Amino acid sequence: MIGKLLPPPIAASELFGDPPVTGMFPEERELVANAVPERQREFGTVRVCARKALEELGFAPAPILPGPGRAPQWPSGAVGALTHCKGYRAAAVARSSEVLTIGLDAEPHLPLPDEGVRDLVTLPQERAALTRLAALRPEVCWDRLLFSAKESVYKAWYPLAGRWLDFEEAVITIDPDDASFHARLLVEGPVVEGRRLSGFDGRWLVESGLVVTAIAVMR
Repeated sequence: MIGKLLPPPIAASELFGDPPVTGMFPEERELVANAVPERQREFGTVRVCARKALEELGFAPAPILPGPGRAPQWPSGAVGALTHCKGYRAAAVARSSEVLTIGLDAEPHLPLPDEGVRDLVTLPQERAALTRLAALRPEVCWDRLLFSAKESVYKAWYPLAGRWLDFEEAVITIDPDDASFHARLLVEGPVVEGRRLSGFDGRWLVESGLVVTAIAVMR
């Protein structure tokens, strides 16, 4: 699915289940040694996806450990993003000489649990837009899609800015016609290749019971 959202030269890999995970590096196994089996499986499988995508670009297998802000620490010369939710694991990677950053998120295509959660992760203008979108296309769980878009924004933002981005620090505008979205930063963005970043453009997809959002900032 993510191949529909992220263009070349980005390599992507996805799995809809957890095969027996035997390829974790010792450093990775140590991080989840005390976790429940489900967490161990998702942790291992998403790294299987990552190494497969990296292999397509010519990178040798290496451990992928979380660093500051939970961001994966990629091999030198690579950028990427990981995502996992129930029944789905995926990774997208690229050479840092071609792509500045990637954001990727997958969620079950279900409404957010309640209005309290929705209000926590959205701004008033976003909630007004959700009402309009629901009237236009009620079959789409727009609140979950917006949440996923913000997760993708954070994953694209952190490697560039090196700090957290809260839900209320970016406003998302979703285009229902061309399956795209724009994130406008409400805080000062980092300077990237000589210009200050003011936002991100991304794409979204609803398929196979999932909502998937993705961002790629090319050099």
